[in-house]
Amino acid sequence: MIARLIALFSAISPMLVHAQAPESVMVMEAYSGKILIAANSSVRRPVASLAILATAVVAVDWASATDSDISKLVITAPQTVALVGGLNPMNLQPGDTLTLRDALYSALLGSDSLAALTIADHIGRQILAKRGKAGDPVAAFVDEMNKLASLVGMTETKFTNPHGLERPKAKGYSTAADMARLSVFAMRRNAINFIVRQKVRHIEITGTKGKQGFLIHNPNELLGEEGILGIKTGATAAAGPCLATCMDRAPLVRARPDGSKGATPRRLIVVVLNSPDRFGRTRSLLQQGWSIYDAWLADNAPVKDAGREILSVPAANP
Repeated sequence: MIARLIALFSAISPMLVHAQAPESVMVMEAYSGKILIAANSSVRRPVASLAILATAVVAVDWASATDSDISKLVITAPQTVALVGGLNPMNLQPGDTLTLRDALYSALLGSDSLAALTIADHIGRQILAKRGKAGDPVAAFVDEMNKLASLVGMTETKFTNPHGLERPKAKGYSTAADMARLSVFAMRRNAINFIVRQKVRHIEITGTKGKQGFLIHNPNELLGEEGILGIKTGATAAAGPCLATCMDRAPLVRARPDGSKGATPRRLIVVVLNSPDRFGRTRSLLQQGWSIYDAWLADNAPVKDAGREILSVPAANP
């Protein structure tokens, strides 16, 4: 009997280990790149709909490059949205139309997988057409997401779709450190910065029943707390509860040696992956992070090993 129990435990223990895998954490100051707290931050793992941050960056940058107004550009849900699964807060159906802006609201606030796919399908088609190529528009868009990851320095990341849902033969992954890099990069865009701080947003789609309005609710419990700008929530069975957070404090004004004054902007990025209490954990990490950062700054921000102490994010847009 004991031997049987040992054999049974040996067979199921890998699944238990996976289910109980420790959380990954990265806390950094966005302007300096200073790493403040890190735990399992380079471990590759699924990140659920945090991947939609990359979808949003590609979409917003494409709109800027093509001089497209996201509030006026109308996109159409492709037939393939019927196969996606995941959250669908708008009850989006093939053939429904909406603006790129409203699709971004639903994707970023509501983790709307179908909205993310619709964004990818539209922009992917435009990319292929401009290059004079045929092919899968969503695959073309995901290729841009991975180019973005490479440019941002996300060396341990692979995107396989625009929504972050796990697929048996196409499993994407990232790390807490890489998602922190992406969070810094994304929050430099005014459109994304504005969208992710909204608690609720009214959006509209047009379908067979005409124009319909929907309220998209942001499940981020930290919104409304002082300094919190939001970013992205996410959760799947494989990824566990995930949260990326951005918090600002007023610039720190200090006297320079020449007697003039300079202002140091302050912004923390916190990423937690597979954290059972993602909101409570993030609150605690923000408090700890600010304490560590303020002490570091008061000590004139020493850096002995930039490779270990600084999480670099390129200043220029791709």
